[in-house]
Amino acid sequence: MYRKILIKQHELGLRFRKGEFHGFIGPSEFRPGLAACLRRERIEVVDTRAVHFRHRDIDLLARHADAPTYFHILDLSDTQRALVFKDGRLDGVLGAGLYLIFKTPYEIRTEVFDTAGDIRFEHPLEDVVIRHPGTSEVLGVVQAEPHVEKLVFRDGVLVARVREGRFVYFKNASKILVTSVALREQTLDVGGQEIMTRDKVTLRVNLVVSYQIVDPILSATAVDEVGQTLYREAQLALRSAVGARVLDALLTDKQVVGDEVRAAVAVRAKAFGVEVRGVGLRDIILPGDMKTILNRVITAQKEAEANVIKRREETAAARSQANTAKLLAESPALARMKELELLQEVLAGAKTSFVFGGGDLATQLRTLMDKDGT
Repeated sequence: MYRKILIKQHELGLRFRKGEFHGFIGPSEFRPGLAACLRRERIEVVDTRAVHFRHRDIDLLARHADAPTYFHILDLSDTQRALVFKDGRLDGVLGAGLYLIFKTPYEIRTEVFDTAGDIRFEHPLEDVVIRHPGTSEVLGVVQAEPHVEKLVFRDGVLVARVREGRFVYFKNASKILVTSVALREQTLDVGGQEIMTRDKVTLRVNLVVSYQIVDPILSATAVDEVGQTLYREAQLALRSAVGARVLDALLTDKQVVGDEVRAAVAVRAKAFGVEVRGVGLRDIILPGDMKTILNRVITAQKEAEANVIKRREETAAARSQANTAKLLAESPALARMKELELLQEVLAGAKTSFVFGGGDLATQLRTLMDKDGT
């Protein structure tokens, strides 16, 4: 009259009496008797192939004297984590809590880690573990490229520096903060700065700053954000350098201004782990009316320079002619040679024959030329 209960090899029976747990029943045939019915016994059968035993009364079952016979009992504290292997293969990664793992039908092996000291997870099967589903809830992975260094802080204390590699750590054991620091040279544009020169001319100046982080720890702990801090320092140094000069000096000595800004920024940047590689004024933009005035000034300057050059050349030519005339007056032979050279130039290419009589040749030629009207 009572139903027979068959508990198979991969099953486990849980005996409850009046709602209270009263023990385990291994694989067997079980037929509750009259006494069991009177005691309102209930048999609950669970499948041990599930590996992990889950039950609303797991705390009560774990404290039973026979529980170690059927289960691996893992009672993990807030700082403990565990790996569970089933038949040599990873089955799961466990966080803090109470776990009952069936001892059969599989070969079960567990590894428990205490994260109270070192949060880093190191294991021969690290690649397998971090790829396992659900691992991300327990383990965090920090991967750094060659041009980036990542700093891992635990409760505000630096615990690891990762560069060209991987760092795997246990989550939820404490407050973990990962900061990335770029190690390559970077460029910062300080653009559109409205600055007044010493002679009250308002300019718009664009500045370019190239820099590189040389101390990652200092850059991550000394300031909130390196780029913004460097931008502010470059902005202040630029205003100081431009405000101390008149417009003409600024346009003439842009490189000097850049060097002055670099020297000022480099001192401040060193305090937060940054080395300034270079600073240069990219653009100096004048107001529209100032451009017109400046163009007029430049035009007037160039015209004055052209007039000076023209007068200088005229003076040199007149001086040369005066010197030549003086030499000719002092030397009749030289004057005669000049006359002959002039005559040669006049008669060059002409096919004319002349017959001269006695007397001075030059006088006859001059007479002849006067008669021809040439």
